[in-house]
This record gives sequence, structure tokens and C-alpha cells, in this order.
Amino acid sequence: MLADKDRIFTNVYGYQPWGLSAAQKRGDWDNTKDILARGQDAIIEEIKASGLRGRGGAGFPTGLKWSFMPKESPDGRPSFLVINADESEPGSCKDREIIRHDPHKLIEGALVAGFAMRARAAYIYIRGEYIREAEVLFAAVQEAYDAGLVGKNAAGSGYDFDVFVHRGAGAYICGEETAMIESLEGKKGQPRLKPPFPAGAGLYGCPTTVNNVESIAVAPTIMRRGAAWFSSFGRENNKGTKLFQISGHVNKPCVVEEAMSIPFGEMIERHCGGIRGGKDNLLAVIPGGSSVPLVPAAEIWDAPMDFDGLKAVGSGLGTAAVIVMDKSTDIVKAISRISYFYKHESCGQCTPCREGTGWMWRVMERLRTGEAAVEEIDMLFQVTKQVEGHTICALGDAAAWPIQGLIKHFRPELERRIAEAGNMVEAAE
Repeated sequence: MLADKDRIFTNVYGYQPWGLSAAQKRGDWDNTKDILARGQDAIIEEIKASGLRGRGGAGFPTGLKWSFMPKESPDGRPSFLVINADESEPGSCKDREIIRHDPHKLIEGALVAGFAMRARAAYIYIRGEYIREAEVLFAAVQEAYDAGLVGKNAAGSGYDFDVFVHRGAGAYICGEETAMIESLEGKKGQPRLKPPFPAGAGLYGCPTTVNNVESIAVAPTIMRRGAAWFSSFGRENNKGTKLFQISGHVNKPCVVEEAMSIPFGEMIERHCGGIRGGKDNLLAVIPGGSSVPLVPAAEIWDAPMDFDGLKAVGSGLGTAAVIVMDKSTDIVKAISRISYFYKHESCGQCTPCREGTGWMWRVMERLRTGEAAVEEIDMLFQVTKQVEGHTICALGDAAAWPIQGLIKHFRPELERRIAEAGNMVEAAE
């Protein structure tokens, strides 16, 4: 179990005020100037050594990503850091807690990361529905400016660094890094073809790195306490602490910071008071937000909650948004509802996604009511394979994977519905 002394987010429940003076008492902005004085390359090397992997879903090594930024600008173009606070993945709510209760961790992290990458400014792109959170963030950024912690000569370091907050307008697709950059530029939020990658030509055509809120917010603590401390948690290649957000059929849903690689069952028993109706009542779990395949109860209980452990059971850690479903769940209806979400949020740029998400949802609805023919199960699976991997961004994959997980683990339930609706006979004829 993660000891309280090792928690990075010490105000995740908002028991203390979010403001600057309270944040400084918790250790934020403590000798930030000294961290920056260690030099840009030293900061990147420390983050690399810590084993931190991106907390936004893909799990790319953070220090490596930072190192992709050009060290000097041959043509005078500035560099930018874009922070993804467009937390629109169903089930995910950790960045929201950081922003509303611990915003100075994020702002200090923006300075540390921005300095390390030689960025001119940070743009925090916050989800449009996060109204109160945005108010806190605007106020916290102003506090940081007023105290001289960002802006000209940020934190007395001799480095000039600005922080801008930009509110989105409720489009899930803008959580994809290049769609977010398009939206920041005032254009329609649609993903860009890569290459060029943002590190070469991102925001306003300048070198840009896009990172998740949690990835940036942990950076100052790693710099203070050292890479060895952070990498002492979790298994090889899955290091550090992580915010897990657990919802659904548990006795106490919560957002909790825990060590990476904690077994699923241990986490649920310790922090959520167990599964509603007991362990035997568990049906399935979506372990990383709605875009990853579900895992049935028998396979998830002892699985380590990290990137590799969940990959081994055919799913993924994603944002660590753990959606727990007990045996009262209509599992087909749940996956059909997720399908509708992806149909609704497709930006319409790529044909497989634009046409495929609607088609998959309509077939899912017919499977839900049992009106489909049994052959359509395999046909639906084939279509998910034609959508997956054939679109500019990963929304096509996100729409396909929940359905693939359902067919893989709950095919008998789909066939039972078809049989009960009397469609087995018609299919055989």
C-alpha cells in the first residue's frame, strides 16, 4: 500500500484550500529556482531515469518525449508545451481533481517541463464542461503571475515563461493531440495527418509537445525527491504512483493515488470497500476508460494495474478509469451505449470511422434486442478489424475495442439473446 508520505497529490480530496499559500505549505513552488538551475538536459535525464510514462492513456515514456523537442531554433520559431486537460474519456475524472484541488502542482509542472523543453509558453486546454475547474485554474494562474512564479523571470530563474488557459467546447475528439492543436489555433478540431509530428511542426507550425495533466503535475515532485524514489514503486517498465478513478458497482467509488502494479482485487478491497454484493457478484471490468476492452471477473481480480499487466489480459491501463460492472449489468446494453458515444463523437474526417461507428452502433442495438442474425456477430467483429488501425487518429480503435472485448468474452450472451428472440431458426434457413 502506498504510504501517505509517498503521495504526490496530497490534496486530491480538497480538504485544504487550493490557493497559493496553502499549496506552498504542501511543498509546491519550494525552491523551484533551484530545480531550474540544474539545467534543461539534467531535468529531462531525471524524468527519463524515473521511468515516468504518459498518464493520458498511451503510456509513452515522458522523458523521451521531452527529448524530441529541438534544442535550438534554427529559424527563430518558439517552442510550446500544450497540456491536455480535455478529460472527456467516459469514466475518467482524475485530471479534474488535480485542477480543482491542486492546480499549483500543474502550473509549477508546466514551468519545469516547459523550461526543460526550452518552450516559450504553456497552453492548458481544459474541457469545456469543467466550468468550476476552469475558474480555479484561471485564478491559480493569476496567483502565480502575481507572485512572479510565471511570466518574466519566472520564479527568479531568469527564464521567461507564460501560461495560458484555453477552454474547449465539449468535443471529445479535441483530446487527440493534433485535434487539440487545431482547436487551439481556432480551427475545427480534427486530427492532423502525421508526419509532420508536433515536435517538428505543432501549434502555429512551431515545435510542440502535448502532455497529459497528471504527467506534467508529477514532474516537480520527481525533481525534488529524485528519480530513484519515483521508480521504487511499480514493476519494471511500469514505474511510479498513479491516480486511479474507480466508478460503477463498488461500495465506495473514489479517485485514489496508489502505487503502479497494485493488483486489481487489492485496490478494490482497500479503497472501495469491495464489490457491491461481494467478489462473486463481479461480472466484468473496463480497466482504463471506455476505449479499452472489458475484462471478465475471473481474469481481472489478480491482474496488476499497470500497462503490461492489463495488456496481458487483453486490455489496457489507458487513463486508469476503472469501471466496475456487477452481475446486474446489461453488458450488451453497456457496450452499445459506448458505441453510441463514439458514433456521436467521430469528427467525420475518415470514412472507416465516420461510416463504421454508426454501422457498429446500429448492429450493437440489434444484438441488444436479439433482432440480429447469429452470423452478424462475426460480421461485426470483421468490421471492427476494418475500422481499427485504418484511421488518422485512435478514435476508430477506441470504437472497435469495446465491441471486440464483448464478442471475445460474452459471445454466449449475444447468442442467447438471438435465440430467445427466435432469430436462430431464420438464420439457419
